[in-house]
Amino acid sequence: MCGCRASVPSTKQYSVNQPAPASTKKIMALFFASLVISLGKGSELEKAFATAALVYNNSADPEGKLSKAETKSLLQTQFWGFIQGQENKPKYQEIISALDEESENKIDFEDFMILLVSLTLMSDLLQEIKNVKTTK
Repeated sequence: MCGCRASVPSTKQYSVNQPAPASTKKIMALFFASLVISLGKGSELEKAFATAALVYNNSADPEGKLSKAETKSLLQTQFWGFIQGQENKPKYQEIISALDEESENKIDFEDFMILLVSLTLMSDLLQEIKNVKTTK
């Protein structure tokens, strides 16, 4: 054994008829994402999504949500390559202004991922990536 058992909050087993509580599911999901990244297991796409989930969860509140201000800050620090140079695009301005409005509303992980995809699709960096041919 690796001794990891001590870091698990509960060793209680759950059956299909008695599912694990949400907190246990979240811990297991984060553990899996960490494992995928740290061990290099999984496809490149799985690693990318695991990384996005971990970055989000490291910034999220205990309910698993981000304030709009936190979301904007996270985008500016962790996604700058994709948003850099987009400031004059109407769609970018619309997205960012929505984050500035109604700041009491929070963003869940699903909305965060939709936001990332939206910003990626309009990004100049995406166009540059598409133009690069890679060989394996």
